[in-house]
Amino acid sequence: MKLARVIGRVWATVKEPKLTGVQLSVIQPVNEKLEKMGSPLIAADILNSKENDLVYWVSGAEATFPLPDRQIPSDVSIVGLVDRLDTPAL
Repeated sequence: MKLARVIGRVWATVKEPKLTGVQLSVIQPVNEKLEKMGSPLIAADILNSKENDLVYWVSGAEATFPLPDRQIPSDVSIVGLVDRLDTPAL
């Protein structure tokens, strides 16, 4: 699992029917120091996270695991909210 910050939402008037009821969030991957890593991604968000939440996410086949219909067209999913992040002293 990887860390990311929620930076926005995706609103679509028409989308794949299997995505009905699934919130889509824009996430910015970050490292353990909360520094940006790479480009933002669109993620299926069954947790209904809010902007600026720190979340953890999965990609690939695992992205479909938390969704009711595993045949959903998603390659990235938010699977948890981070309450606290403890990192070793650097």
